Amino acid sequence: MLHLRYFVGRSTLRAFCLASASLAIAGGLLPAPPADAAPVVQASPAFASDRLSVEVIGSGPDVILIPGLLSSREVWRPLAIRLAATHRVHLVQLAAFAGEPWSHGDGPFVAPAVEELGRYVAEAGLDRPAVIGHSMGALVGLKLAQDRPGSVGRLLSVDSLPFFSVLYGPTTTADSVRPGAERAAAAMAAMDDASFAAGQAQIATASTRSPEVQAAIVAWSVASDRRGAAAAFRDVMLTDARPGLPAMTIPVTAVYAADPNGGTPPAMADALWAQEYAALPGARLIRIDDSRHFIMADQPERLAEIVDQFLAD
Repeated sequence: MLHLRYFVGRSTLRAFCLASASLAIAGGLLPAPPADAAPVVQASPAFASDRLSVEVIGSGPDVILIPGLLSSREVWRPLAIRLAATHRVHLVQLAAFAGEPWSHGDGPFVAPAVEELGRYVAEAGLDRPAVIGHSMGALVGLKLAQDRPGSVGRLLSVDSLPFFSVLYGPTTTADSVRPGAERAAAAMAAMDDASFAAGQAQIATASTRSPEVQAAIVAWSVASDRRGAAAAFRDVMLTDARPGLPAMTIPVTAVYAADPNGGTPPAMADALWAQEYAALPGARLIRIDDSRHFIMADQPERLAEIVDQFLAD
């Protein structure tokens, strides 16, 4: 039996849990790629949306990279530059996060983002692209694959669950968590800037071992639109993608973090991911040790190996 009280203290997913429990610099970026990295072709797709923007680099088979809650697409930059030597990489930036404009108040977040990403895939003429998402970004990719069959060729989920609110207890449902989700969103939106920044600093420490990425997480969070962030947090708590898992036919790889020193103990991570992805036919689960929630920061080489295999299979 896995319960939130334990996860708040130990999990790499405390980035999600602490935001509700605590209710809870611009310019900080991930470490730059090597100076001798191969140049990439950049393009600006003819796509306009007030829900997301997309930057395209490289050429070849299509790969979509989606960041998580409050994150910038820069979280994927080192991997994107690496992939752009052989792939056309679509770097998504979700509205409201890391300075991206937001104009929808406290309205719905996840479902419209999924719809707009599906529209992008169609209008850009992408043929069953590979999708790689982190945390909430993986949930968006999972819902896109479920809601628009044929729009996704394969999915790599990075430290993400099909229903995040299971962290509040194994019997939690979207209905049971709804009152708490609404209260949490309202509290997040109402926090003063100093309290919000302090809470995000705690979350950043729990999310990665890298001081540079911790600073970037705080910067992205502070630069985010608070009402949009609160709406996204509420929707993530209420979005349960598990009922759609049995009907999925695309290859899905779910990598997850384990770190007994400040993160999730391996046995607990194994049990949770096996339980929550049990209904997904053929799901491939891969644990990445010595990492917290931002695996791309804590274990970039190991994640890159898995991405290469994921794209080659």
